[in-house]
Parts: sequence; C-alpha cells; structure tokens
Amino acid sequence: MKKVIALTFAAMAFFSCSKKDANFQYSVEQFYDLEILRYKVDGFEALSTQQKALVYYLSEASLYGRDILYDQNCRYNLTIRRALEQIYLNYPNKDEEQFQLMEKYLKRVWFSNGIHHHYSEDKFLPECSQEWLTQAAQQCGVELSDEVLSVIFDPAVMAKRMTQQDGVDLVLGSAGNYYGEGVTQAEAEAWYAAHKDLSAEPKWIGLNSQLVKENGQIVERTYKVGGLYSAAIEKVVENLKKALEYAENDQQKLVIEKLIEYNETGDLQTFNEYCIAWVKDLESRVDFVNGFTETYSDPLGITGTWEAMVNFKDMDATKRTEIISANAQWFEDHSTTDQKYKKEEVKGVSAKVITAAMLAGDCYPATPIGINLPNANWIRKEYGSKSVTIDNLTSAYSEAAKGNGFNEEFMIDDAIRDLYNRYGSMCGDLHTDLHECVGHGSGKLMPGISKESLKEHASTIEEARADLFGLYYMADPKLVELGLLPSAEAYKAFYYQQMMNGLMTQLVRIEPGKDVEEAHMRNRQLIAMWVYRHADNKEVEIVEKDGKHYLQVNDYEGLRALYGELLKEIQRITSEGDYAAAKQMVEDYAVKVDQPLHQEILARYEGLHLAPYKGFINPVYTPVFDADGKITDVTIDYTESYIDQHLRYSRDYSPLPNIN
Repeated sequence: MKKVIALTFAAMAFFSCSKKDANFQYSVEQFYDLEILRYKVDGFEALSTQQKALVYYLSEASLYGRDILYDQNCRYNLTIRRALEQIYLNYPNKDEEQFQLMEKYLKRVWFSNGIHHHYSEDKFLPECSQEWLTQAAQQCGVELSDEVLSVIFDPAVMAKRMTQQDGVDLVLGSAGNYYGEGVTQAEAEAWYAAHKDLSAEPKWIGLNSQLVKENGQIVERTYKVGGLYSAAIEKVVENLKKALEYAENDQQKLVIEKLIEYNETGDLQTFNEYCIAWVKDLESRVDFVNGFTETYSDPLGITGTWEAMVNFKDMDATKRTEIISANAQWFEDHSTTDQKYKKEEVKGVSAKVITAAMLAGDCYPATPIGINLPNANWIRKEYGSKSVTIDNLTSAYSEAAKGNGFNEEFMIDDAIRDLYNRYGSMCGDLHTDLHECVGHGSGKLMPGISKESLKEHASTIEEARADLFGLYYMADPKLVELGLLPSAEAYKAFYYQQMMNGLMTQLVRIEPGKDVEEAHMRNRQLIAMWVYRHADNKEVEIVEKDGKHYLQVNDYEGLRALYGELLKEIQRITSEGDYAAAKQMVEDYAVKVDQPLHQEILARYEGLHLAPYKGFINPVYTPVFDADGKITDVTIDYTESYIDQHLRYSRDYSPLPNIN
C-alpha cells in the first residue's frame, strides 16, 4: 500500500525554507492541542488564465466532498456539526462562558472533521455542560435527541473512531461509518473474501462502498451518483465537467473524463483506468487528487476515505526529485533487502515538488507533506507512480515555528542544534522525497500476496518500509555525488531527529496512559525503538543531563547499519505477507509507551506553550467572468478566518442529509 506520508516532526520544529514573506501571517490562532496556519500559494498569479480556471473548478469539486468525510468518520458527525453551527449562529449571548466553551468544541470538530481526534482517534468531549447545550439548542430551535447527546457527552459511547486493540472486534469497536450497524469484523472479512476475484487484476473490492445488513444479509452500498453520498458526488461531477473545458491537454482531459465516469458508475475497473490515465499525465502543470483514496481509517484497510488536493508543479524545486527518480533503479539495486524481493526493473517513477492550491477532505485542515499514488501495486509495476513533495506547506510550518524554543529544549547540545540549523531543512525535504519517490515504489510482493495480507498492521509496516528506505540512503555517499546533499555529515541531522522523535518528542501527541495508535506514529516508534533495543554497541542511547533525558548518538555509521538491518526484515514481512511477524513487530516496538519518560516530555513541552498539531486555512479563489460566462481571471485572497471559512463551507458545500 502506497500512502500519504503524515507530518513527521512534533511541533514542526525542524523545517526551514527558502520561500519567505515577512509580511505574510502564517500563524493564525491556537486552541487545545491545535494551531491554525495559513499557506501561501506562490506562483498562482503567474499561471495562465486557463490554468487558474482549472485550479478554481478542481477546487470547487474538492470542497463538495467535505460532508462525505464527516459521515465516513462517524454517522452522527453531520447531525452534531450542524446543530453546533446553528447554536453558534443563533445563540444571543456569545459572551457567556458556556457558549465560548461550546465554540472551542465546535472549532475542534471542524479541525477533526468530526467528534474524534484527527490523530489519536479518541473521542474528545466538550467542556460546556450537557444541561447548557440542551438548553441552548432548545433556545435556538435545534433538535438534539438523547441519543445524539449521549454520543457527544458519554465517553464510553463511540469512544474510538478506529480501534486497533488486539482482541477487539475491529469493526464493532470502531465508530467510523465504513460498515453499517451490527456488521462484525468476521462478516465483513467473509464478504470481501467471497467477492474478490483472484484470477483477475485487483478490482479494489470495497474501495468505494459501505457494507450494511439488510434482512440479516450483508449488502454493499456503493459511493456513486445515484448511490450512497449521491448528492455530494453529483456536485463533484458537475464541477469536474466544468474543469474539463480548461484541461491543459488531451491526457489531462482523459483523466478528468475517467474520474467523472467512475463517480457516475462506481465501477472499479473504470477507477483502474482513471489511475492509469492519471499516472501517464506527466505534462500538465496543474494536477489533483480527488475521491476515495487512502484506506487508513477503515479498520480493515479496505475502503477509501474521501480526500482531495489541487496543486501545480514548482518547476525549480522539482529538479531535486527528478534526480532521485532518474536513479530509482540504482536505489533499488543497492538496498539491503534480499535480492528476491527487489524489482528487476523499476518503472515510471514520476516525482515532482508541488505547490498546494486547495486542501479538502482528509487533507484538510491537517494535511500530508508528501503523496505517492496510485496505491495499486499492479498499476505501479506496469505503469509507474507519481510521487510529490508539497513545498509550500513545509514552508508554512517552518515560518510559523521560528523561535518557538523546541530545539533548545529537546536537543542535547549546541553542536546538534547547529547541525540542524545547517542541514535540517534540506534533510527533511530530501527524506520526504526518498520516502515517496523510491521508498513506496521499492520492492515487490511474492506471488499470491496482496496489500490486505498484513491486515490492520499494513499501514504501519508500509510507512516503516518507506521511511527506512529513505533513512538508509540518507547516509549514502551517492547523495553527495548526485548533488542532493552538500556534505557527507549532513545526514546526521535527520538521523538524530528521527531517533529523538520516535523515542521521545512525538509523545507530546499522546495523552497520559494511552498507547500509540496512529499508523505513522507507530511507524516512527517502531523504527526508533527497534534500533534502540538492538544498539548492542550503544550506537544510540538516552542519557540524563541536568535532570532531563536526551537522545545521544554515539555512532552514526552503526546507526545506519541498524536501519539497513531493519529494512531487510520489514521488506521480507511485506513481500511474504507475514502477518504474524508484522503483528509481533508492531506489538513489541510500536505500541507501548515509557510512562515516566512520557510524563517528563509532556511537562517539558507544556512549558513551551506550543501546539503539537497544525492545520490550515485555505485561500479563497474568486473567478472573474466575461459577458459570455467565460473566466477571464481568478483572484486569490488569504484573509478569511478559521471560523468564517468553516461556516461558509457548511453553508455553500453541504448537500448531504444528516443521516446517509
């Protein structure tokens, strides 16, 4: 499975960038554990009118999927969001403390696209009282049933959006709406097994559907026009058809036409054709992702979550990823993995650096910094893949994080901080490129093995595989030879960060007493903890200094060898579909937290008054039309507030009913 890479740095303290604008307000507001940022769409004004119009209509198509994600995350999310929004708009005394507590809860619901934390997946509770919310709803003419109030306030009801707890029914134990009420894990797995055609190329069974029970039987509700989520998908299609008029070339037109056909029919063979057409479009400046793509949030890793992103190529920065792509076969040939698991011929790795122009669905407000698609291994093998790094988002993180004190608090000494100041940014960007361009595209599966073989641990193992591929090559002299790093010691900056983050600082995202749940966090802890426990020669250790604990790396070359050793085993697990080994690897290294160290890290982090999670406000695009209804220009504005943006989205892009 080739997936979106999540943000790797706690508090985003390690990015720096070359694109700076002293007058641009990157940081907007902060509440709970969240900080809201803006991103700048550098280069938009220089696009042609045709390209601007294409960005506009693709953005409109993106925004109309917003309700779908809310409903996928929990069947009560739309009911709750709309009730809270009506109270916000109509309650007469907005200075009341209880109202302001409700407002904070609503802002958190917007950030997480529902009532569960976007990262930990635990349900969060409002600080306002149930009595006040009930009274406020009545005063504003809003209906809140006892059932819905229980979902909001009872911590035991729908406690996890997705559970990965061993011994728990993964479907019944998850609040996500990928399966209807009463459907069990065993029933869903049996249905998928019975409907998968092993004699044909994968048809993505279940990618765009929900399994429900009707008259005691499992049936499939397909996401399409005329099916589940039809009202939203119809608006997506309407704007995709408008975008067709502004397509840059025939190949891009084919991509959009295939996506329209897929949305109208729900046919997964058409989805395959769309993916192939999309991979082949290498000439267009403007590009996009739109639809049911990643399968992280389905507890069985089958059904795609709705996401969208509109972007255009950063021509100068793309030169870096083109170098990596051109050497993809060299990276494959020289990895530490067994020869039988390597690809004999790496095909079609297309890599570029992009400027994000619109974020939507599961890419908004929190978003990836890199994407590698399509996910189908057989398409990647035969036709290749696209890998992108999103430059303007990493720039926004960097600008917002300047001077926040994170490095001073958690890095062991000035020498390490100086190393980061010199090389941290380029190493972070380069690792993302290696992860996406060659990491996800490396290796091969043995005959009869599919992406489902590792079940609930597939995402963690795949992200670890791609991360390890990048980590191993960060220290290779080849990168200096290719001009990707300026110094043979530069890689040490990222090695230190990866180990510090995986063992220590990412714990700021975990509540006291909780296990690590999210796949990307599990990946990072798995790598760091495995290496730490196998560092028999103390290549890396945690030391105490002035009453605080710090990471200390004693042997960077030895650390690289350990990364290579783990990469070899993770690739074997992937290639052979060794579920038992994957399960043991995750449970032994990726889940449990050192509680005393966790308490220390939380206390130190609290003193910095930082938010560990970041998300964005989108720019606002306004088309200018001539007398014939043709777009003559599109203006861009960055002044919309976080609250105003979400209220506008709920007003203008919300065609679904409360219950679907």
